[in-house]
Amino acid sequence: MKRVRISSAAIQPDQELAALEGLGGGALASFIGIVRDDGGVTAIELEHYPGMTEASLYRLIEAATARWALLGAVITHRVGIIALGAPVVVVGAASLHRAEALEATAFLIDRLKTDAPFWKRAHYADGTAQWVEAKASDEARAERWV
Repeated sequence: MKRVRISSAAIQPDQELAALEGLGGGALASFIGIVRDDGGVTAIELEHYPGMTEASLYRLIEAATARWALLGAVITHRVGIIALGAPVVVVGAASLHRAEALEATAFLIDRLKTDAPFWKRAHYADGTAQWVEAKASDEARAERWV
């Protein structure tokens, strides 16, 4: 089971991960990214290129399932304006054993941060907004999977 979903609607993490629960595995690992107050941020805005983004995320899942013995994987990403404290991304992997699920989940989120074509703008309390540059720390984490 492999699923990618991009939506402007609020993400319900339990619902997104539920599809992985009935696959007969002994492990389900997940990551939930939440909009944080990063220097006065009140919301973030995410844009993407429909079709291209989904294909990129499917390729990540394909790479994870080729590398680890997974029963399934999901990536759900929100787009649009997302308020502080709201989930923005859910990544999950199911496998027979914990090591594969944990490693695959880390791989998926680390590579998503650098490989998926999303554009992020931070909105601030004073009404300003600023495009967010890629972080060197994200690049470094993604490189460990090469």
